[in-house]
Amino acid sequence: MLINLLTLAAGLALLTFGADFLVRGAISLANRFGMPPLLIGLTVVGFGTSMPELLVSLQAALAGSPAIAVGNVVGSNIANILLILGAAATISPIAARIANLNRDMVMMLMATFVMLGLGYWGVVTFWSGLAMFALLATYLAWVTHSDRRRVTEEEAELVIKLPGWKEALFILGGLGGLILGANLLIQAATAIARDFGVSEAAIGLTVVAVGTSLPELATSVVAAFRRQAEIALGNVVGSNIFNILGILGITAVVVPVPVEASMAVFDIPFMLAVSVGLMALILLAGRIGRGAGIGMLAIYAGYVIWQF
Repeated sequence: MLINLLTLAAGLALLTFGADFLVRGAISLANRFGMPPLLIGLTVVGFGTSMPELLVSLQAALAGSPAIAVGNVVGSNIANILLILGAAATISPIAARIANLNRDMVMMLMATFVMLGLGYWGVVTFWSGLAMFALLATYLAWVTHSDRRRVTEEEAELVIKLPGWKEALFILGGLGGLILGANLLIQAATAIARDFGVSEAAIGLTVVAVGTSLPELATSVVAAFRRQAEIALGNVVGSNIFNILGILGITAVVVPVPVEASMAVFDIPFMLAVSVGLMALILLAGRIGRGAGIGMLAIYAGYVIWQF
């Protein structure tokens, strides 16, 4: 058991540092080719920060553990809203001061409804995965076209220029860390599930999901302490869209992913309810206050306890 826990911790550490290295190297490469900051943020950073989820889901599906692959996506989306936004709002209330937030939340709901339909269908096939990825690419193209030129402080941080050798080291080292970390995480998670007699779905929905979301959690907490908690809101909405359409879509293109009946009946509808609740809170209150943040953390704690 101790070895499995150490392996789990090592896998999470490699995923976290690997994602950071890959993102920094990829941003530098994008700057070298003259990509605009907005496009870098939507594509390079978006995919880079989602690489832990992608590789974990891919490795799990290929290793014959589809419950972990789907649970990782569904659990990450639930954790993003209840845990990450809940923690950020508890530290500093989140005001919805983000341009085009309503548009992006509608897209998040659309992706969630797609996931709900696939859950009832029982499998994410090659063609449905391809359609999901095509929808994501269309959305990114539309956002890039409609959001023309608005330089923000966040975009300024995307101007990273590294020497060629360091750029290559960051990209290759980051990818290597992600691949090894995902492999270790899946091995440890499945072993722990067997040792405790817990289903792989429960492990995927909780331990693996939170583990792959640690970079987003750390970023959101730091932003909240800096009184920039609204950054967390934008990141969560974007991440949830990427997780369903990008992560699960790409995974299904490589290998069809069956969806467990228990997830289709409870976890995916719960993800939808949480997403609708977030949108309603933003539209009605215009913010996520400390009280709401504490309530979100309590609901998430109850959800995790329910899984075990």
